Amino acid sequence: MALSSPALERRLQRYTTAPHLVFWETTKACSLACRHCRASAQTGPLPGELTTGEGLDLIDQVADLGGSPILVLTGGDCFERPDLDELIAHARDRSLHVGLSPSVTPLLTPERMARIYDLGVRSVSISLDGADPATHDGIRGIRGLFERTVAVLPALRAMGFRVQVNTTVMAGNVLELADVAGLLRRLGVTIWEVFFLVGVGRGVDLDEVAPTQAEDVCHFLVDVTAYGLTVRTVEAPFFRRVQAARRAQGGPPRPDEVGPLYRSLRERLDQLELTPSKPTASHSLATGDGRGIVFVGHDGAVLASGFLPVALGNVRERPLGEIYATSPVLVDIREGLLGGACGHCEAARLCGGSRARAFARSGDLLAEDPACVLAEGVVSD
Repeated sequence: MALSSPALERRLQRYTTAPHLVFWETTKACSLACRHCRASAQTGPLPGELTTGEGLDLIDQVADLGGSPILVLTGGDCFERPDLDELIAHARDRSLHVGLSPSVTPLLTPERMARIYDLGVRSVSISLDGADPATHDGIRGIRGLFERTVAVLPALRAMGFRVQVNTTVMAGNVLELADVAGLLRRLGVTIWEVFFLVGVGRGVDLDEVAPTQAEDVCHFLVDVTAYGLTVRTVEAPFFRRVQAARRAQGGPPRPDEVGPLYRSLRERLDQLELTPSKPTASHSLATGDGRGIVFVGHDGAVLASGFLPVALGNVRERPLGEIYATSPVLVDIREGLLGGACGHCEAARLCGGSRARAFARSGDLLAEDPACVLAEGVVSD
């Protein structure tokens, strides 16, 4: 399987100087109470939030990075920022592609989204963490949210938005993944970004899936691409390894490669009788925490990932591009100076492991990713 290639190395080389994706946590404010919230969002903004002027300056810093980065405005709930329109307009004037990740709250109205569309935003991501109200509303902490979310998705598509659904995988909802996939196809959603839970923020009280289950989920997600869904993963870069192996063998996984969770999800997927299509590329850019991705917190702190609470600098003090390119931590990540199984893995360039999960479990962000089956039984350096 192609675990490295000249094309991959060229892309990784570009990531040494500029990220592909810049996530800005515009605010901590959000009216939801999600059990797994990375940001531990609050009902109102926290002190120290970037001002409008500082936000405009940050947008200029992103535009100056080069390489046409994508700016994703997230939170909390980005709609809690009263200056959101001004920020988006400035990003448009700087020729930046902007994605929006709002919460499904009363602030997300047709009129508001029409205004966002007029400002040039075309990509929106919405969270859906279960296939029924009991699961999704239980995770999100608001009764009735499932039904509102299911109604919002086709409405946004009808307005012309490119809609992506984000689903966080955890022990409590993993058995529903096939049904979530079926629901997305019925709603006409074609992009599915699957987050593998990292125990940070309020997520420390929830259970991640075990490594063998994570492997099964990855094989299942490869299967899903045969039904018109483009799949991406967050904090599960080992999906790329699984995907490459499946492409190399040109068929379903071998029996020894999968376990009971995969077989259960695959059986349920077959029961749904979805219409097969030409398999989607679901290609990955080989990005990861600090490798093509950078995160700016509500207070300007620069992180390798929103799930990795290690501040590398602050945009109030140094330009984002300088921090990204010169941070010793990020340089080590991009050069692959990793410990344990990740440091010796033949898929290191393609994958690189979740640096956020390594840090959450061991306190060492360069350690092996404990969610990967290849790390089982291997002690980090």
